Order: sequence, then structure tokens, then C-alpha cells
Amino acid sequence: MARAKLNRDQQTYVVQALACFDSPSVVAAALKRDFAVTLTPQAVECYDPTKKAGSGLAVRWRALFEETRKTFLEDTATIAISHRAVRLRALQRMADKAETMGNMSLAAQLHKQAAEEVGNAYTNRRELTGKDGKDLPAPTAPVTIFQLPDNGRS
Repeated sequence: MARAKLNRDQQTYVVQALACFDSPSVVAAALKRDFAVTLTPQAVECYDPTKKAGSGLAVRWRALFEETRKTFLEDTATIAISHRAVRLRALQRMADKAETMGNMSLAAQLHKQAAEEVGNAYTNRRELTGKDGKDLPAPTAPVTIFQLPDNGRS
């Protein structure tokens, strides 16, 4: 199969999608769906400068990739699912649908997941205070938990 020649808009699309961590197969499928262009995932990978196949990528595309990736990593606020309220609304819709379908086990799992979401179970935030909001006690010298018997060998 002959490799499709991508125009500049299509190349930009591919580079930016790869920079946003879309897999080559996902990008190839999107090219086919959105542009009616068939490209193998291996050919798509040539537009990723972090892969061996993309080591010869032109400077302009490399710069676009790096800038897009930087922006993507810094700007999670534009990704809807990164917001707790969006996740809770989606969980609510799923739980409602599960209950309507009579799938109580799934509904219960979704309710539990929503409760964990509200309780910050999915964050790396930890409480750094002691009882009643007071400071944690200062660390003391290391304590030996147990000591092996010497048995006269030294």
C-alpha cells in the first residue's frame, strides 16, 4: 500500500495529536475518519520526535511537537474530566443509567466511586496536621524494634 502524502494541516494535526499522547493507532484512525487519509500507525510514528522513527523529523515539526506537549502538560484546566464536578456529573449519569437497567451491582460501584471522589481518595493530598489541627510531633531518634541475640559471637 502506498503511503499517503499529508498536507500541512494534516501534518499539524498528527504532530499535535502525538504531542497530546494519542497513540499512533488512534491518530491513524482519526486521520481516516476526519480527513479520509489512510496512514499506518508506523507511518504516523514518524511524526513523533520521541520515537526512533521520528528522529529525522523536520525542525518545524519538532518545535510544534515540543510546544504542544508543554502546553498540554501545563494546561490541564481545559480538559473537562480533570475537574471533580465534571467527573461527579458523569458518575451520576452512569449510576442513573445502571439503576434504570437494573444493574444494581454497577450502580453500587459507581456510588462508591463518587463517594471516594468527594472524599479526595483520588488525589495525592495528605493531611499534614496532628490531632485537632495541631502540629505533628517532631521526629525522635530512631528506635530499634528488635535486636538479634548475640549468642557470644562478636
